[in-house]
Amino acid sequence: MGGSDENRHGVIGPMNPQGGLRGGKANPGNGQTRRALSNINKNIIGAPVYPCAVNKRPLSEKNVMCHKKILPPPVPVHRPITRKFAAQLAENNPQTKKEETKSEPVDIIIIDVEEEEDGDFNEPMFVQHTEAMLDEIDRMEGIEMEDSNDTEEEEEEEAVMDIDSCDKKNPLAVVDYIDDIYDFYKNNECRSCVPPNYMENQPDINERMRGILVDWLIEVHYKFELMEETLYLTINLIDRFLAVHHHVARKKLQLVGVTAMLLACKYEEVSVPVVDDLILISDKAYTRREVLDMEKLMANTLQFNFCLPTPYVFMRRFLKAAQSDQKVELLSFFIVELCLVEYEMLQYTPSQLAASAIYTAQSTLKGFEEWSRTCEFYTGYTEEKLMECSRKMAGLHHEAGTGKLTGVYRKYNTSKFGYASRSEPAGFLLL
Repeated sequence: MGGSDENRHGVIGPMNPQGGLRGGKANPGNGQTRRALSNINKNIIGAPVYPCAVNKRPLSEKNVMCHKKILPPPVPVHRPITRKFAAQLAENNPQTKKEETKSEPVDIIIIDVEEEEDGDFNEPMFVQHTEAMLDEIDRMEGIEMEDSNDTEEEEEEEAVMDIDSCDKKNPLAVVDYIDDIYDFYKNNECRSCVPPNYMENQPDINERMRGILVDWLIEVHYKFELMEETLYLTINLIDRFLAVHHHVARKKLQLVGVTAMLLACKYEEVSVPVVDDLILISDKAYTRREVLDMEKLMANTLQFNFCLPTPYVFMRRFLKAAQSDQKVELLSFFIVELCLVEYEMLQYTPSQLAASAIYTAQSTLKGFEEWSRTCEFYTGYTEEKLMECSRKMAGLHHEAGTGKLTGVYRKYNTSKFGYASRSEPAGFLLL
C-alpha cells in the first residue's frame, strides 16, 4: 500500500514529492514521519493558487472511494478539506466504516474555510476579476461586431454608383475621360457667371426688361425647334454682353437678343436659321445690316469665347447620376428654364442651378427630399447647399402660371413636354 494512491482507509490524496500522501498519515513501512500540521496548513494556505487548480465542485462519491479498483494518480488540486466534507467522506465510505475498529483513525487535516450557503467555496478574488474581464471582453466584442455589421450595411446602402459602367462600350460616351471633362467645366463655370447686380450699370434697361426678352426668346426657340443647348447659350451670351457693354439702349435690347440667338445657333446647330427669319420674327424692327453689325460687336466684346459651361451641360450629367425617369427630367428642365427668366437667379452658378432643379423636381414628384450619395458625389453639392436655391425654385414653380411672363409655363403645358408645368409644386419647400 506504500506506493499506491489509495490509502488503507480508501481516502485518496495527492502525492507529495517523497511518495507519501499529502494531508494523510504517512505509511510506517516507508520509515517516514508524519508532517507537522502547522507546516501543512502553511503550505496549503500560503501556496500560490493557479486558475487550473480551482475546483469549485465537491468531489463526488465515485471519485472519493473506489471499491476494489485502482485509479490512476489524480491531478493535485490545492483545495482545503472542510469539516462538512470530511464528515461526508467518513459517512459515505463503507470501507472506512468496516475498518474503523481494526485500524487507527485517519488523521484528516481540517482547515476552516467559510462556505457559502449552497456548500460551494468562495472563488479567489483574482478569479472573479478574470471572469468579469472575460465577460466584458466578450460583451464588447459582440457590440463591436454589431456596430461593424451596421456600418457595413450602411456603406452598402449608401455606396456611390458608377453611372458610366453601362457606357464603357459606347465611344460617344467618352467614359475614359468624362470625369476630366466635367472637372474642367466645374473649374471654369465661374467664367460664364456674371455679377448678380450688373443691371445697376445699365441706365436705360432693367431686370424686368431682361425678363421680358428672355421669355420671348424661349418662345422663339420653341417655334424654331432649336436644340436645347442653343437656348442656354443664348441667355448666357446676353448676360455676359450686358455685363461688359454698358449703356445699351432700350430699343436695342431686342436686337441684342436676336443676335445672341444667331451666334448660339452658329455654334450649336447643324442647320442655322437665316438672318431674314430672325428679322421677320422680330417684326422687322431691325435691318440685316444692324444684325450683322451687332454680331461683330458681341463677338469682339466676348472675345469669341462661346465655349463655356451652361446649366444644360450639368443637367445632363446630374440627371444621369440621379437615375431619373422622364417625369423628373421634364420637370427639372421646366424648373431650370423658369430660373433663366428671373434676374435674381444669376447669383447661383450653372452647376448649382442644375443640381437644385433636379433636387426640387425629385421633391415635387415624390413628396419629400431625396438626394442620394451618388447625386452628392457627382454634383459636388450636399442637400444643405441646395436648400436655399431649391426653395426659390419652388416659389417660381408656384407662381409660374400667373403674371405676364408665362412663356415657360405654356411651353411645358403641352403633350410634347408631358404637361410638366401642371404638377403641383413642393409645398413643404415653400415653408
